[in-house]
Parts: sequence; C-alpha cells; structure tokens
Amino acid sequence: MVKKLLSCVGEYKKPTALSMSLVIFESFIEILIPTLMALLIDNGISQKDAPIVWKIGGLLILLALVGLFIGALSGRYAAIASAGFAKNLRKILFFNVQKFSFSNIDKFTAPSLITRMTTDVTNLQNAYQMLVRIMIKSPVQFTFAIIMSALINPNMVLIFIGIAPFLAGALIFIGRKVHPIFERVFRSYDHLNNIVQENVHGIRVVKSYVRQAFEINKFQNVSQTVYQRFSKAEKLLAFNQPLMQSAAYICILLISWVGAHLIVDQTMSTGELSSLFVYTFQILISLNMFSMVFVMFLISRASAERIVAVMEEESDLKNNQIAVSTISDGRVDFDHVFFQYPSDPGQNVLKDISFSAKAGETIGIVGGTGSSKTTLVQLIPRLYDVTGGRVEVARRDVRDYDMETLRQNIGVVLQNNVLFSGTILENIRWGDPVASEEEVRNACIMAQADEFIQELPDGYQTYIEQGGSNVSGGQRQRLCIARALLKNPQILILDDSTSAVIPKRNLGFWRLLERKCLIQRSLLLLNELLRYKMLIRFWYLIMVRLRI
Repeated sequence: MVKKLLSCVGEYKKPTALSMSLVIFESFIEILIPTLMALLIDNGISQKDAPIVWKIGGLLILLALVGLFIGALSGRYAAIASAGFAKNLRKILFFNVQKFSFSNIDKFTAPSLITRMTTDVTNLQNAYQMLVRIMIKSPVQFTFAIIMSALINPNMVLIFIGIAPFLAGALIFIGRKVHPIFERVFRSYDHLNNIVQENVHGIRVVKSYVRQAFEINKFQNVSQTVYQRFSKAEKLLAFNQPLMQSAAYICILLISWVGAHLIVDQTMSTGELSSLFVYTFQILISLNMFSMVFVMFLISRASAERIVAVMEEESDLKNNQIAVSTISDGRVDFDHVFFQYPSDPGQNVLKDISFSAKAGETIGIVGGTGSSKTTLVQLIPRLYDVTGGRVEVARRDVRDYDMETLRQNIGVVLQNNVLFSGTILENIRWGDPVASEEEVRNACIMAQADEFIQELPDGYQTYIEQGGSNVSGGQRQRLCIARALLKNPQILILDDSTSAVIPKRNLGFWRLLERKCLIQRSLLLLNELLRYKMLIRFWYLIMVRLRI
C-alpha cells in the first residue's frame, strides 16, 4: 500500500527531498544550541568572562535566526510537496474511475467515490506533510538529543531507554483499538454524503411533499453516528498525549534527582545539567510530535486503504488484444442472452433473450416497470457484459470491438437525462466536438429543441447549470436527443427519452427520426410506440374521475 501511494509523489520528489534535508539541518542546529548554552554558563557567566558571553551569545542568536529561516523554507517545500501529492492522487483516482464499468461504480457507489477523492485525499495530504517534516524531525531530534545526553553523562541515557518499552506498548494498544473505529467512521461519511447528495438533487421533491423535517431527522441521525464514532476514537487517542507528557516529566524528575547528586559530587557542571534539561525538553517535544504523527497516521491509514482500493480496482470490461476498430452497419443481434448483476449473481434479470434489429429498422421494446428494458439496451454499447449468450453489432460480438469505437457508433439517450455545466452549444457538442453551429442547430431542429432555445435571451450560449436545473424536464430531454442525433451514430437508442415531451408536430418529429434511420441507421425506440396511447388513457381516466 505504501509503495502504491508513494508512486503518486511523481514530480514532487524534489520538494519532498529538499524539505527533508532542511528539516535534518534544522534539527542539527537545535541540538547545537543547548551545548553552546552549557559553554555560555560554564565558561562565560560562571567565569564572568564578558567577551565569551558576547561571542557565544551572538552565535546563539545567529543560529536561532538561521534555524527560523530554514524551518520556514522547509515548511514551504513540505506544503508544495503535500499539495502536489494530493493533486496527483485525485488525478489518478479520477482517471481510474473514468475506466470503470457500471458494475465497478456500483461496487463503490458514487457518494463513496466522492468521499475518497475529497475527505480521504485531504487526510493523506495532511499525513504526508507531517511525514515530510514532523516524522523526519521527531526521530532525528530524538536521536541527536539522546547522543548529546550520552556525551554529557552516559548513565542518563538509561532513564530514556527504560521508559521506551512502556510508551511503545501503550501506542500499539491504542492503535489496535482505534483503527477499526476510524474504518467505521469513514463508512458513515459515505452514508452522510449520500444523504446530502440525494437531498440536494431531489430538493424540489422534498419541498413538494413537505418532507424537510424527515430529511433533517435522517441527516441528524447519520451525523450523530459520525459524531459518536469519532468521539469514541478521540477518547482513546486522548490517552496518547498524557502518556507522553507523563513519561517526559518522570524523566525530568529522575534527571533532576540524579543530576543534583552528580553536581554535589562535582562530576557534572551546572552548565551540563542545564543543557541536559534542554535536551530532555527536546526529547519531550519530539515525543509530542511523534504522538501527533501517530494520531494522524491512524486517521490516514483508513483513508489510505480506501484510496488504494480504488486505485487497484480494474475495470471488468477490457478490450481484446486484437480489437476491431470499424463497424460496417448498425445491425443488432441478441443471441440467447442472459445477464446477472454482479451485486446479485444468483438472479437472472435477462433470460434467453434473442432478437434482431436490421440496419435501418425501427424496433420498439415494450415491457412493464422493472422488466429490465434499460438493462437490455445497456448491453449494446457494452456498459455491462452479458453473463451468457452474445450481443452482436454488425454480426460481430460487441466484446470483439474496441470499446471507444463501439460507443462512438452508438448514440444513447437514457432515462436519466444528464446535462453538464456549460452552454447549450457546449452540451450538444458532446455528440461531436468539432460540429459547426449550423450542424448543432439542425440536430436541435430534428429534436424540436431549436424553438425554445431561440426564445432564450442568450440562445445557444445560454448557460446550463449543473444537472440542467435551469431548464424544464422536457427541454432537458430534447437537448439530450439533439446531442445524440448530432453524433450521427450507426445505432440510436432512446430509452424512455420523451417521457416529458409532447411534440407540437408529432408526425413531423417521427418522420425526421425515421428519415435518420433510413440512411443505414438503426433506431431502438423504447416504450415510445405506446407513449401517445398511454396519454389518451391518462386523459380518459381524468375525465372519468371528474365525470366530464
């Protein structure tokens, strides 16, 4: 896992190395200061030698300023390295998610992926910055302080060595207890993000049904769960700091007691004891820094495992070694197709499906709610792979084609119409990025979208908010149809894509689409053939209800 994460440092290895080197130099300067203070006390102040006091005092001030400058420079490089590390992590995660099939995304869920790219990456960024600076400074400063203490009096080092096993055992115990709790905390974060995303996305429905209180209560329950789990972890971690401080204060008391006897026996000078106290405080500081890193490591470990899981996930849809890169026509054949969702491997949602749609034909697939009509058409552009049988395009198995080639030749308007932030022109050009404005307008005319676009203040330059929230459902569907038509695909799939659309010129709309099909195209119209019959039934029911 560590090797996988460190590979994301990439071009930020130099700032990382510079920060580490500067931290070591800073620690070395801090270690020199107590030794100079001992010389200042023993040779300057005790001997009342003013030149020595000014000389050593000036050197101490200079070292302090140099240490301050080096520390600031080290922090700057550490910030650059950690921010760059986080940037690379998000980039790799996002690029890998783009390769995922629908089943891969179903495995992690969208809210969980968002949490991993935001909260989890931020945790690792903070941990990396601590690793670059504090995790280097703490052991270096601790080691230097122990060495200098040993040079002053070797027996004093036994005090630090004696207390080390106690501290190590306590940290291991806390770590084993806290890590599983943080794993549950981040799963709760996923659930919390899911609730927020769902609520914001469906805010109109929430307000229409006056369910604000219910949604608030649901949010508070999950938020309370996050709070309780995090509090439980923090309560355990709270023992970390007192343990470190208690160990350090015990060391100071023992050094004071032993040092007093050594001064009385004239085997240690006052300056040496003073510097020994400073080294003890440096050891205390390094232990406190180590405890901070330890806490951050426990938090980031759960995040690291979640991030690496996404990085190591491979799409279950892959190109063959020799993939076909051309599609001759739009013929579609289903040959005894079976399909099971990976989340429910024991249940066939499609059983022994066989049919053919020749190039230029219009095929309607009709079925009840939940009869897997959408699942069926998602097998054609290979959004999922069949679990039995074959799906063929132009008489070749879709698994033989290069996936990009296959999907470039299939236009899909799914049930959930999605528009992206940007202008209407930019959204429709998803079908063909190099299409001219005239081609875009022709596609919109075919989808009967041009009329309402022209009525907008900025026309085709009208900005679409995220998710198309500033246009109606019917307008959103027309724009998605225009986007698919602009693609000029071999196969055009409309999956219940006009549920919010009642064309003003019905015959003209269908004739335009049919004319598109006749040019060696196939059109799969899902449920559209019964759309107007259903509308008539709907109005009939209303008339009966109202006794008109």
